[in-house]
Amino acid sequence: MEGSRVAGEAPTQTRILLASLSAMVAETVTFPIDLTKTRMQLHGSGSSSGAHRIGAIGVVSEIARQEGVIGFYKGLSPAIIRHLFYTPIRIIGYENLKGSIVRSEANNGESLPLATKTLVGGISGVIAQVVASPADLVKVRMQADGRLVSQGLKPRYSGPMEAFTKILQSEGVKGLWKGVLPNIQRAFLVNMEELACYDHAKHFVIEKKISEDNIYAHTLASIMSGLASTTLSCPADVVKTRMMNQGETFVYRNSYECLVKTVKFEGIRALWRGFFPTWARLGPWQFVFWVSYEKFRQLAGLSSF
Repeated sequence: MEGSRVAGEAPTQTRILLASLSAMVAETVTFPIDLTKTRMQLHGSGSSSGAHRIGAIGVVSEIARQEGVIGFYKGLSPAIIRHLFYTPIRIIGYENLKGSIVRSEANNGESLPLATKTLVGGISGVIAQVVASPADLVKVRMQADGRLVSQGLKPRYSGPMEAFTKILQSEGVKGLWKGVLPNIQRAFLVNMEELACYDHAKHFVIEKKISEDNIYAHTLASIMSGLASTTLSCPADVVKTRMMNQGETFVYRNSYECLVKTVKFEGIRALWRGFFPTWARLGPWQFVFWVSYEKFRQLAGLSSF
């Protein structure tokens, strides 16, 4: 019965630790791709002509030439800090919420339909993103700072702690949650598809005897969930990135204006700018995360996700 897999019998603290470790591994491995995606999304931001457009290869070449290898890890520290909050909350939240519904009398222990799983995944993602949004803001600002350095300009922040401090001083506590609305919109879409699709696809592969509960099943499920979540979330991700990169000078007053101006000046395709780097990151990220998480659970004597 599916409930036995996700009912949350394992200690919450153990699952939080395993999810955090898995997220740190996945984030470190795939961070250069995330940086490339962010830089692509910021190209043309605030421009009325949509100029200075550049592809993934151009961005990678630019970073390597002007910033060196270390430039690909600009903003890694706040990214890891973010995932220490974001990933455990959404993963454990999804497991516990799903387990509660599966065990409920109304459900009679039956497997949940995909629609219910997507709703549970979306809710878990929203809660996690609200908590982790300040760290996400610092990550985006530090990633964007690399462009200033490459242009011979002084970066806004020397490190994550200075970034937190300066944002608090110049923009107030509310400044740490700048862009939170497009952020939670993206988090809902990403987790709605990522968690539900991975969960549903993995159990489909196992139940149809395409594969046992092993790395092959985890790989297939992670590829499907990565493609689905990227397609739905990319427009919100572009808006989120541009909103969060704003300092004291506002180019966009709100996420709606950012959406409208992006489409007006750069075309509808700009909303999927960075799609392939995003998918190239989400696919490997989910693969590394889920394989690590499932393996850590196995080593800890816990049931499969």
